[in-house]
Amino acid sequence: MSKILIDIGSTYFKVCEKDKIEQYFRNFERNIFDDFQNRCGDILSQYAKEDIHICSSANGGLSTLIIGLTHSFSLKYATNIAYNAGINIIDTVLYSHIDEYTPPLEQIDVVIIVGGIDGVENIFDEKLLHYIRQISYHNIVYVGSDKSHDFLKENIENIFIMQNIITDKLKVKGEELKSYLTNLYQQDIMGKEDIKQLYEFTANQIYSTPYIVNSSMGMMYETFDVADPFILIDIGGATTDIHYSRDLVIDNIVSESEYDRLVFKKLGVFKSRDSLVFSAKNNEYVYELLEYLNVTENILEEHSQNATRVLMLLSIFLVLYKTSLHHNLYVNLQLEKLNSIIFTGGITKILSQEDVDMIVKFFYKKLFNFNNIPTLILDKEYKIWTLTMLKGS
Repeated sequence: MSKILIDIGSTYFKVCEKDKIEQYFRNFERNIFDDFQNRCGDILSQYAKEDIHICSSANGGLSTLIIGLTHSFSLKYATNIAYNAGINIIDTVLYSHIDEYTPPLEQIDVVIIVGGIDGVENIFDEKLLHYIRQISYHNIVYVGSDKSHDFLKENIENIFIMQNIITDKLKVKGEELKSYLTNLYQQDIMGKEDIKQLYEFTANQIYSTPYIVNSSMGMMYETFDVADPFILIDIGGATTDIHYSRDLVIDNIVSESEYDRLVFKKLGVFKSRDSLVFSAKNNEYVYELLEYLNVTENILEEHSQNATRVLMLLSIFLVLYKTSLHHNLYVNLQLEKLNSIIFTGGITKILSQEDVDMIVKFFYKKLFNFNNIPTLILDKEYKIWTLTMLKGS
């Protein structure tokens, strides 16, 4: 192989050279650039900048707030597009009840306003403007009825107007918004000081790792013994991502993409450990699951190797639960139809095949009353993120 592939994660650096992948646990006392240069500088010096290809998930993703007219169309369509662009949704606001919502205190990366087919007038009024003034955000975009363009441009500074995502036949038309959000995600990566410095090593664009992994979904058959339909779960230090075929989606949304993804910013086992624990404590099945794993709830307060293992098991359960019919905030997948599940990311360094089998069996027995589960594949060598990069992203 004439080129070297690098994945800069929040917890590990991964370097693929001549079909061999080496992993380096981050030194969190140093910034990414200095730590990476210290670990891998000698290797990189052997390659031209044009032959060094980097992707990164160390930025942890973007946050968005969505304001829409209806749950069934406006909010549902915009939420689906945002998730598929790798954006983390911190809240959705139904416009008819906007005065009942408490504005978020945190800084929002992007606010999306959506509602109505083209031609519908007088959708928004002073209630929207009052709510917007109370939140802090970097970007704001409108993707609803064309009849609201003038009102929003006159009253909301720097709002970006693009084509309506709702067609007159109530179908979704989301490629422009998805492209906009994907570009924002990319700009966020490039804007991070540590990541920007990595351009000293490469002459190529630095891509987001979830984008690279999702682009590899159609190549899985070349490397793994996988059967359709399947999903890929990538559990790392900052996020948990799930990549899936659109054939598994239960909704009325027509999409041009074959594979989509969700990024769970609050289900990582290191950088977002506290939010993972919070999510676990508030799940109706987790205490029974802890008993099944033969541990007490005290394990959630520990910082030991066994506690990390348990958190990884919980993250698998929670990501399956959050995409199942038992949970309505995210995309619902027909998990009962799966033939295969591929696991990648940091969990494959710690969890065994038996660990993963055990947790997936609990999920399918508890939520579906199934005794049989899909075939489970662990990508212990971290091959998945290299597939697209080897062929040229």
